[in-house]
Amino acid sequence: MFDMEFDFVASVLRIRSSRGSEREVRLEPKSVATFHQQVMDALADLGLDVSIMATPVEVPEAIPFAEDVAERTYDAEHARRFWGQLIAADRVLHRFRSWFYGKSSPVHFFWGAMDLACTRFSGRAAPQHPGGAPNCADWVMVEGYSHELYSCGFWPGGGAEGAFYAYAYPEPDGFARHPVRPDGAAYVAELGEYVLPYEAARATGDPDGAVLAFLQTTYEAAADRGGWDREALEDHPHREVLPF
Repeated sequence: MFDMEFDFVASVLRIRSSRGSEREVRLEPKSVATFHQQVMDALADLGLDVSIMATPVEVPEAIPFAEDVAERTYDAEHARRFWGQLIAADRVLHRFRSWFYGKSSPVHFFWGAMDLACTRFSGRAAPQHPGGAPNCADWVMVEGYSHELYSCGFWPGGGAEGAFYAYAYPEPDGFARHPVRPDGAAYVAELGEYVLPYEAARATGDPDGAVLAFLQTTYEAAADRGGWDREALEDHPHREVLPF
């Protein structure tokens, strides 16, 4: 057994084996090809025969890792700040997730778009997704969007400091016109999503409350406009006997 952990304090990727050995790969300016080779060499040095898909997905230019020789920057301070944003967003998303009794995804990190996401499902089947994500097989999107959903999360785009986002599939009539909070949140037609810039939430004096208001009101836009059975999905059938 082994695990791999990004340590953004020490700026290393740490690989640990259950045999007691470990190796480190420095997080520093280098090419993707160099980083990929160093990681695979470290795994081999630990006696770990690991096969990975060695080409990125969900990006327009999917250069195989071993062929991406352009030198890349690495800013340790920015990496640490993004890690801190993810930890804070994870805490708030877990709180929001706890309010829903229907089927919901874990709060999870997508390695394609680099976003932290959580998805709620109405329980009804959805129209077949058309696919079209860059360098991602259509069947992946068909499977992922097989049922009606509301999805939200945080990603490093959409604002000067990243942004929280929310969307529905299929998007119900009136979704884009539904009133949402807080100030600073808006529907972005090019994305088909509501967006709340991270800096807008941070500047409110109550960032957690601002993000929770954004998540709740955009969920209501999807659920109310889409005719979800909110009572069944949000109310515990035996709440009166529970100690909270």
